[in-house]
Amino acid sequence: MELSLFLSMLGFLWVAAITPGPNNMLLTASGANFGFWRSLWLLFGIMLGMQVMLLMVAFGVGGLILLYPSLHLFLKIAGSAYLLWLAWKIATAAYEKLEVEEAPVAPMPFWQGGLLQLINPKAWLMALGAVASFSLAGAAYGQSVIAISIGMALVNLITGLLWLGFGSLIGRILRSRRAWKIFNLSMGLLTAACVLLIWH
Repeated sequence: MELSLFLSMLGFLWVAAITPGPNNMLLTASGANFGFWRSLWLLFGIMLGMQVMLLMVAFGVGGLILLYPSLHLFLKIAGSAYLLWLAWKIATAAYEKLEVEEAPVAPMPFWQGGLLQLINPKAWLMALGAVASFSLAGAAYGQSVIAISIGMALVNLITGLLWLGFGSLIGRILRSRRAWKIFNLSMGLLTAACVLLIWH
């Protein structure tokens, strides 16, 4: 995978991982209520679940791509359309207040963080979007999936640590309507920019 495509993929994964969603809400609440160290196992469970999901997507869709290389162009078009839709949804998302006061008695365990991915639509769309938009056709497919896996693990680790470490601070920032709108507009523009880079 070329460096420019890898960096574009990291941009997509970053925007998909950093924006509010089930994983980040859970990490924020856990970090705010149970502390950084006690919540690390939850983060690692989420990361493992994301890797398993990515491999399921890659080698389900990947078999078809290897059989029908023309399908790869269709997937790039579909992936680009999804990215533009996601950019619009992020940029125009309604204001929501993070509720970190109502928390469970103990942090969610490692295995539940992984299983959460099976019912997390944002995680499925992230994996599908990454494989459809950034995998390479033919013999390079396997190597591109490895690059996507590495990129996803790196981005999930960094963004997860940010949501854990600064959960209470981020919660205060996103309680302001103006900050919420600026944040979402910025993330939406970054998502749309990823579409331009994958068609270089």
